[in-house]
Amino acid sequence: MDIPRGTYGFRFAEDKELQLCVLFAAGYDSITDPAYRWDGLERNDGPLLLFQYTFSGEGVFESENRTYRVSAGQAFLAEIPGPHRYYYHPDSKEPWQFLFLLFRPTLILPHWRKFLRVAGEVPHLPADSTPVRLSRMIVVDAGAGRISDPLIASSCVYQFVTELARMQVTTFRDRDNWSANIRRAAEFIESNYSRMISIDLLSEHVSLSKYHLIRRFSASTGLTPGAYLTRVRTEKAMELLRGSSLSIEAIAEQIGYSSGSYFIKAFRSLTGLTPGEFRSGGESLTYRRLFFD
Repeated sequence: MDIPRGTYGFRFAEDKELQLCVLFAAGYDSITDPAYRWDGLERNDGPLLLFQYTFSGEGVFESENRTYRVSAGQAFLAEIPGPHRYYYHPDSKEPWQFLFLLFRPTLILPHWRKFLRVAGEVPHLPADSTPVRLSRMIVVDAGAGRISDPLIASSCVYQFVTELARMQVTTFRDRDNWSANIRRAAEFIESNYSRMISIDLLSEHVSLSKYHLIRRFSASTGLTPGAYLTRVRTEKAMELLRGSSLSIEAIAEQIGYSSGSYFIKAFRSLTGLTPGEFRSGGESLTYRRLFFD
């Protein structure tokens, strides 16, 4: 996908009935001039959020007391106005080639800041990752005149920022990124969900203290070991509720609960339905399966 060089600005009229995301500008550039320099405290076009992704070469991003050499495969994220600067270093040997997106914080600031908290202000992003592909498409569409109204612009911004947040969550929870101990713990739960699994038993199995197990497991999976066990049991229960004629008590026993009433309480807390309602389709929709984040 060829990216057109240049900066494209958007100044659509505000819709009084709809609150929309606002795309301010998008562009692609190749910089060789040391005079290229932006100071976040001197700009008067904010409030804005800036995403700038480097394809080749190198630039410098300074944020408060931190200095980063931003090279291929790295982005930097900045809020304008803010205590940062970015520029082309005089000693650079090749052009700094990058794309950038600027948008207003309306509706998207929580997504933006959540990504920043986890990934940092200068994250590595694969060139084929969804956020980078979307940012390329936005610049290409801008150059082709396809971002022609505020609704299209809003959709572009919201999709980009939600994919940015989603990428960090899915990468964070990808098993390939879990340590060997955490993968063993998850596999042990998945294989032994039908019996009582205490934190003591699990920590002994993976050779971690209870404290370190809970902290590392939660950081990797987004769930405590107990919540992960409940999730596994609930998914197994859904299979049995729709795929067998076993009673609620029998299913409770088969997936590791000491009583049907405890199973009903745990199932309902996660799905919003009792096992009987899930089985019968007592709501307006009959679910084969429910998906959780």
